[in-house]
Amino acid sequence: MKYRLMDILACPIDKRFPLRLIVMEERTFPERKYTWPRKPFCEEYCSFRNVRVRELKNPQELPCEECHKVEIIRGLLYCESCGRWYPIIDEIPRLLPDQLRNRGEDLAFLKSVEGELREKAPDIADKIVREGKPFNLSE
Repeated sequence: MKYRLMDILACPIDKRFPLRLIVMEERTFPERKYTWPRKPFCEEYCSFRNVRVRELKNPQELPCEECHKVEIIRGLLYCESCGRWYPIIDEIPRLLPDQLRNRGEDLAFLKSVEGELREKAPDIADKIVREGKPFNLSE
């Protein structure tokens, strides 16, 4: 998943924007070149720097060239409004409504990233692990 995708992603349940991004693994592609005619690429939210673009004095200073070279391999998206979390697996964000999610796969993913989650997002890790929707490890 590209960081710039966060500029358009919202929670499929309550439409909250932006979602919180927790990156567990990423890969850099140094050979990639930024070729878009404008900068910044993101219009509302730069998740690479975790800032709202319109709040910046000079958005032209955002590191779009650097961001363009990075792919998120594994991570988690979290909606701070409704408490739902969504896995990013093999570069694909899985933003499915509750009824289409696979409980077993989601719980296995959450268990596999629990330690990293506690390290990278200690402020919300316990909430996701114990109270996260639609599934959590307290069930």
